[in-house]
Amino acid sequence: MEQKKSNISRLSNPTAYAISVAGFIALTFLIIGSVYYATVAVEYQWRWFKIPQYFMYQPSITLYVEADGEIASIKPNKEKVEIVIQNEEGGKTFVVPVGSFHWDEGDAVSPGDIIAQYKGEWKPGLLAIGLWVTLKISFISTIFGILLGIIGGVARVSDTPVLKWSAITYVEIIRGSPLLVQIMIFYFVLGTTMNKILMMNGIPKINPEWYGIMALSIFTGAYVVEIVRAGIEAIHPGQVEAARSAGMSYFQCMFHIILPQALKTILPPLAGQFINLIKDSSLLGMISIRELTKATREGITTSLQTFELWILCAILYLLMTFTLSMFVQYLERRTSQK
Repeated sequence: MEQKKSNISRLSNPTAYAISVAGFIALTFLIIGSVYYATVAVEYQWRWFKIPQYFMYQPSITLYVEADGEIASIKPNKEKVEIVIQNEEGGKTFVVPVGSFHWDEGDAVSPGDIIAQYKGEWKPGLLAIGLWVTLKISFISTIFGILLGIIGGVARVSDTPVLKWSAITYVEIIRGSPLLVQIMIFYFVLGTTMNKILMMNGIPKINPEWYGIMALSIFTGAYVVEIVRAGIEAIHPGQVEAARSAGMSYFQCMFHIILPQALKTILPPLAGQFINLIKDSSLLGMISIRELTKATREGITTSLQTFELWILCAILYLLMTFTLSMFVQYLERRTSQK
């Protein structure tokens, strides 16, 4: 009797594989076509040409005359020109680029006249600023989350009641409440109290970003605790006994013997947790932190480019999470070779 082929062996057939690829491409075009049809149906006007200004732009600078007077002198100043306007209050000097004005020495000027118009230096746009803030907050929160998770995970499997019960309490409280609520508590309750104490002692108040980092780190750390605990418990307990018999302390055993082995097991769930952290950072816009999502909302409010900016925002988040996922896969391959 002919042996039945598995689904995997069927897909290994070149014809079946080609049909599968064609089906994926057809599905992709169907989704893109549906989105395009939806935008046409609502008569939306795409304005992708305006998108680059949200990453880098040159501000248009216009200088105006404030009082009646005259152009006293026009002198070159390195690569620019120095224009001196003389009036009753004295002289006022403007340094502008060459070719940005049409005045001659001795010309009379009146309030509201344009002295010069030119493009300023390149500056980061709204989305570039939001992307940088998201990357910075996510990176710092990841570092603190890992540290909290490792310390909490080791305490979680400890036989010492004060360590184990403290870790359990921390995990249950943080995982049992929404992140948005925790952000609000950290910023409006803890942040307000701490800033008042600091200002009473003449110390500058803490930037809201640090309260956001604190909330994300503690929230992520609670999940990393359980990931680390599971990784530690996957290691045979005999290794702990052998290390303790060799004279190692509990923490020496954990950090030199157990955790390096557990790293191979916990890398995939850690990657998923930190990908979630990048996406969770979008909630920090609720406490006036201009991360990527808040920057996108601000751009939509001023330009009404709803579709373009939200699509671009999603692509930027995808690039961040995909890059992190590829990096973790690289680490998995490196650790598996050892």
